[in-house]
Amino acid sequence: MTETQMRSRTYSWQNPADIDFAEMITLNGLEQLQSMIAGKAPRPPVMDLVDMLSFEAEFGVVRLTMRAQEFHYNPLGGVHGGVIATLLDTGAACSVHSTLKVGERYTSLDLNTKFLRPVTTESGLLTCEGTVIQRGRRVALAQSELRDEAGKLVAHATSSCLIMGFDQ
Repeated sequence: MTETQMRSRTYSWQNPADIDFAEMITLNGLEQLQSMIAGKAPRPPVMDLVDMLSFEAEFGVVRLTMRAQEFHYNPLGGVHGGVIATLLDTGAACSVHSTLKVGERYTSLDLNTKFLRPVTTESGLLTCEGTVIQRGRRVALAQSELRDEAGKLVAHATSSCLIMGFDQ
């Protein structure tokens, strides 16, 4: 067995308990996301865990980026499928989040993911775009695409989300 060089990583995140939910539920979904983007509400800790870099939102569409890094790797030397699925889930689900009315919340029902190309550190900056395909009163269907720095599609997902009120 060869000697390995150990690496370490330290990261920080804001306590999600710092969110003023009484204020947040007076906002619609897009306003909630924009509050997070503006730094008025903490980012979800998972974004810091995987080192997502940017996040943009408009009604029905979100974009996020993450640089493929070694600490994302699986034992075979590629970005772990779970990390890729996390990006795709964030894109699809947050696109639905951007359509919520005041008093609504949602949860993911499923995530169907297709891994199309290997992702490594050479893939560079990954860009995920999530879009709502159809939004009903109780269920929304969304998709997300993940592209490498060269613009090649590396993964795709669809997701169904259940929309409900805060009283449910």
